[in-house]
Amino acid sequence: MKIGVKPVDERVLIEAIEEAERKVGGIIIPDTAKERPQMGKVIALGDDVPKKDGGKVLSEILRVGDKVIYAKYGGTEIKHGDKEYLIVSRNDVLAVVKE
Repeated sequence: MKIGVKPVDERVLIEAIEEAERKVGGIIIPDTAKERPQMGKVIALGDDVPKKDGGKVLSEILRVGDKVIYAKYGGTEIKHGDKEYLIVSRNDVLAVVKE
């Protein structure tokens, strides 16, 4: 997917994956009471910044299209077109989900 937003430095653009709406006993939970999603799909990656300690650069850890788990309250929400995205720091990406 190509969009007109490119993260800078070691930031990642993520499209949140919403969980399916659950009904318990016929009660629908309103959007305001739902938990913020913590899983998403990587849409774009920022730049690789060489590590002083010899650690891996961003592109060695993540790829566009990866499904990731990110910090619950990390990042900045943005809206581009009719979709909402999240820009998070490399440190806010907690895991890559392997299916």
